[in-house]
Amino acid sequence: MSANEQTAAAEGLDFVPYTRPTGTDTTEPLKIGVLISGSGTNLQALIDLIAAGKLNASIELVVSSRPSAKGLQRAERAGIQTLTLSKDVYADPIAADEIIAHELLERGCEYVVMAGYMRMVHTPLLAAFPNRVVNLHPALLPSFTGAHAIDDAFTRGVKVTGVTVHFANEIYDNGPIIAQRALAVEEGWDVDTLEEHIHAIEHVLYPEVVQMLADGRVHVLESGKVAIDPARHRA
Repeated sequence: MSANEQTAAAEGLDFVPYTRPTGTDTTEPLKIGVLISGSGTNLQALIDLIAAGKLNASIELVVSSRPSAKGLQRAERAGIQTLTLSKDVYADPIAADEIIAHELLERGCEYVVMAGYMRMVHTPLLAAFPNRVVNLHPALLPSFTGAHAIDDAFTRGVKVTGVTVHFANEIYDNGPIIAQRALAVEEGWDVDTLEEHIHAIEHVLYPEVVQMLADGRVHVLESGKVAIDPARHRA
């Protein structure tokens, strides 16, 4: 039994693997909720591509764990509804996830996109969206897990690092890997330069994965690995 199946069973729910109808001819945008805690640069990348008609998605709600997050301003400027569940007020992460799951389901969200969200997600959200909570990590998992991945990779002196997009589960920086993109670390870079290059990859790779989800190309196999259907060209 997979981790997501166990999560659903613990809540007394049926586990139904979800995927969108295969094909790129769908006209309905993928409804997503975005979870943030900070500046929201990945959120902005999604907003910009959606506005330009280059990403078939609709951001229904932006949820922040910090009331001071700059990403909230980005969402509000784009006319997107926001919700703040501060750690100070919602110290119990289970209660916070119950509220988040309810609000996202109420808006018809199909996937949850974590973009710099600094709280772990738990059973209420994972059970409501099995294999539909997506996370972005600034390293090539399983290496350099945790909140300081870029600094850790730089300190270790790796020659290659990168970005990972994966489905989230109740183990931090774990879950089936959807996509990865490598980055060669050049001599003379400092940690700030490395971070800039990592973010540049994130702003391209994450929207690509969201489009894959919108096109119904992403499937979690019984083995726990992810299969990606070939891209189909639009007519």
